[in-house]
Amino acid sequence: MQSFRRCQKLARGNFIVFFKSFHNFATAKGYCGTIESVIKEADCMAKILVVDDEPRIRDLIREHLQYAGFTCEEAGDGAAALSILTQGGIDLVILDIMMPFMDGMTCLREMRTRKIMTPVIMLTARSEEYDKLAGLEGGADDYVVKPFSPRELVARVKAVLARTMPRTEDSQSSYVFGDLSIDTASHTVKVAGQEAPLTPKEFDLLVFLVSNKGIALSREKILQKVWNYDYYGEDRTVDTHIKMLRGHLGPCRNYIVTVWGIGYKFDPDTL
Repeated sequence: MQSFRRCQKLARGNFIVFFKSFHNFATAKGYCGTIESVIKEADCMAKILVVDDEPRIRDLIREHLQYAGFTCEEAGDGAAALSILTQGGIDLVILDIMMPFMDGMTCLREMRTRKIMTPVIMLTARSEEYDKLAGLEGGADDYVVKPFSPRELVARVKAVLARTMPRTEDSQSSYVFGDLSIDTASHTVKVAGQEAPLTPKEFDLLVFLVSNKGIALSREKILQKVWNYDYYGEDRTVDTHIKMLRGHLGPCRNYIVTVWGIGYKFDPDTL
C-alpha cells in the first residue's frame, strides 16, 4: 500500500511538471487554451501545514489530504511551524500538542500573539475537558483527539476552510452597530476604530449571530451552522467561544446576550 501511495504521488507530481513544461512551450509558441486554467487550478489548492513530531502520523495525514486534493507542508515541532507560517501561504494548520522544542499550545499562543490568524485544528492524545477548553480558549478552531479517523479529519478540514476562506456570495458585506463594525469581505472587526484580533471561528460565530439579529439561537443550532457539520463536541464549545468573543468586543460585549435555557442572541440595543 505504501509503495502504491508513493507511486501515486510521484505520478501526480510528474503530471503537473509535464503540463507546466508544456504550458511554457505553448506560451512561447503563442498558443492559448484550457491548459492555463488546468495549471492555475493545480496551483490554487488550499495548503495545509501538518505539525506533529511523529513522521508516521504526518505521513498518514498528508496522504489523505493529498488524496482529497490539498497540498501539504510538514513540521516536526512548533518552532519549525512558526518559521513556515511567517512566510505566509498556509490556509490551515493541523497542530499536535505534545512535541519537543516548542509544544502545540505554545505555538498556538505565539501565532495569535503575532497576529497569525490562520485556522488551527488541534490533533492530540490529550482528551480531558480541561485540555479541550484550553485549546479552544487559546484560539483553536477545532479539537480532534487521537486515535482519530483520517477521513473525519479531512471532513473537519473542509468544514473549517468552508467557513474561513473568503466568500463572494455574502448577502451583506458589512455591518455597523454603534462602535462595532464588521467587514465580511476582509474578515475584519473593529471596536471603536481598533481592529479586534478575532480567530476565524470567532469571526464566523459573530457574523452568524449578527445575521440573525434579535433571534434566540440554541447552542445546537450554532454548532451546526458555525461549525458547518454535525459537531461531536459539547455545548461548552459554544460557551467557550462566546466568552472569548465577548472579551474581544470590549464595550460592545453586551451585544451578545445570554438567553437562559436556550442559548444566545445578538441584540445591539441591549444596555
